[in-house]
Amino acid sequence: MIKILFICHGNICRSPMAEYVMKDMVEKCGLSDCFYIDSAATSTEEIGSRVHHGTRSKLKEVGIYCGDHRARQMKRADYVEYDYLIGMDTWNIRNMLRIVGRDPQKKICRLLDFAKESGDIADPWYTGNFDETYEDVKEGCEALLAYMKEKGLF
Repeated sequence: MIKILFICHGNICRSPMAEYVMKDMVEKCGLSDCFYIDSAATSTEEIGSRVHHGTRSKLKEVGIYCGDHRARQMKRADYVEYDYLIGMDTWNIRNMLRIVGRDPQKKICRLLDFAKESGDIADPWYTGNFDETYEDVKEGCEALLAYMKEKGLF
C-alpha cells in the first residue's frame, strides 16, 4: 500500500484539496485498495477546523466530496508512517523538515515537483483563487499518479 500525506500550513485549504482530489483519482482508476491518503498541517492554528468553505465549494463544483475532515498537525512519526510527505510550497517543506528533523529517505517534496512546471501552489487563504489552486492541485496529483505508475508502484 502506498501511503501519501499532503501537507500545507493549516490543513484546511490546499492539503485537504489534494487529499480528496487524489482519493477521487485513485478511486476512478480502481486503485483505492493500493493507497492510503491523508493530509495535515505544519501549524497548530487550525487544528480541529473543517475544510475551508472555498475548498469545500470548489470540490463540490467538480463532484468531489470532502467528508468531515478535521485539520490536524503533522507529527514526527508521520515520516515513518508515510511513503510520501508532499508539501504545497517551499515554506511548507521548510516547516516539515523542522518537524521531522531531516529527510534521509527523500520522502519530502512539493506536489508540483512531479508536474512539468515545478513550483509552489499558491495559498487560496491569501489569494482567494480556489480555481487556480484546484487546477494546480489537479495537475500535481495527475503527475504524481503518472510518476508512481511509471515506477511500477501499482
